[in-house]
Amino acid sequence: MKIDSNESLDSREVIDAVWSAVSKLHGEHGASRTGLMLISYDAQERLAVVRTVHDAVGMVRAAIASITRIQDKQVALHVLRVSGTIKALHKKMGQQQPI
Repeated sequence: MKIDSNESLDSREVIDAVWSAVSKLHGEHGASRTGLMLISYDAQERLAVVRTVHDAVGMVRAAIASITRIQDKQVALHVLRVSGTIKALHKKMGQQQPI
């Protein structure tokens, strides 16, 4: 996902905001079914790779779209790509897969 913001954010702030949004929209039970995990975060490029179970992709996408503020910083999050595997995602994005 791409993070549009004039402010700098760290990885913890980003994943906490996504978890919070998922919990608000789908409750704790729904959030627990997502298997949500931050795989990588590039603060300079403002790109994050998040992992979730296949059945929860729609839930997580909806939650990401609902985020407008992170720690009182105005943001907009955009899902760029969805893929079945991390390796395929990096291939789609034209990036080297992190070691």
